[in-house]
Amino acid sequence: MVSRKKEILVFIFLKNQSTCNSEKMAWNFRKRIKIIPGVHLNLSKTGISTSIGTKGANIIPPSYETPAASTSNVFSADIHKITSQNMQGVKEAITLAHQQRKELENDLLSIQTSLGTSKLKLILSYIFLYGLLIKRIPENLEIDIELQKEAIHQTKAAIEDCYVKLDIDFDSEMKEKYDKLVNAFKKLATSHKIWDITSAHFQDRVVARSSASTIVNKQEVKFSFRSIPNLRSNFEALYFQNANGADLYCYPGFIIIQYNQADFAIIGIDEINLQQRAVRFTETGAVPADTKIIDKTWAKVNKNGTPDKRFNDNYQIPIVRYGEITLSTHKGLNEEYEFSNYEFTDEFSNVFKEYQIAIKRSISGITV
Repeated sequence: MVSRKKEILVFIFLKNQSTCNSEKMAWNFRKRIKIIPGVHLNLSKTGISTSIGTKGANIIPPSYETPAASTSNVFSADIHKITSQNMQGVKEAITLAHQQRKELENDLLSIQTSLGTSKLKLILSYIFLYGLLIKRIPENLEIDIELQKEAIHQTKAAIEDCYVKLDIDFDSEMKEKYDKLVNAFKKLATSHKIWDITSAHFQDRVVARSSASTIVNKQEVKFSFRSIPNLRSNFEALYFQNANGADLYCYPGFIIIQYNQADFAIIGIDEINLQQRAVRFTETGAVPADTKIIDKTWAKVNKNGTPDKRFNDNYQIPIVRYGEITLSTHKGLNEEYEFSNYEFTDEFSNVFKEYQIAIKRSISGITV
């Protein structure tokens, strides 16, 4: 949790009250801006510490529970229910940055509207000649315009500073393990096809005359490197696109699950249950170039695997080997992905678990 919230005052000019018949009213309005606390993450074989804002606000390591079993519909629980208890402070800092940015963006719009109004008044003062007769009217308007321009400049600078700075320190061994994870993810992201599994259900093979016992619904997605707008770091997150829910952003110490900038959860990497397996898939479409064909079947098949001769137009279908990765937690994270390149899923899974074990051991105070 944030131990103390600091605040500063900046000048923002919001409303022009000057008229041609009244004295110019004060333009400067004091806007209270909270200082966004930064997050410092230290990862080493002797221990992990996460501090927010000031020193001493360390995050407590979580306890572990067995992950819940997945259901036929593959999606995560309510985003507001799956944040790790020890990540609440990080979430609060990111939420503060987002809220303050939105407030300042609204202020900026008001100032820009006022600037447009002041410029119009200045033009009209000359068109209708009263500005030439009463000199203080255009003079006051010109002062207002300069103040509004300065206010716009200051507000844009304040908006630019509305983010959480994430500083990450690795020791050499943890950095080596994380670099291996990044390289394995780069390979995984180059798979010709990546699908998000959105649902799966049993199929009666005899009734369907098919070799497939499970029907899956899946949508093609992309993996890449990117970061959330309200968090800045020297490390870009490993980005998992999600077809039916919140996207995943994997940072060195935690994963952010985000629908949008306002709705997100944060889970410690040590709490993630990652499982990987080979999938035997009856591919009725085009076979990706990086996929191995391991067998063949028929469009209509008998229980013993032979072609059903009642169908004259029966044809062979390739059976391929895909890789599958599931990510889950006991609080409700439940995501499942399928990849055309099995070897890359196997490598990423092994490297992720190696990195995760190092984190868990350091949390427990065990030397790697």
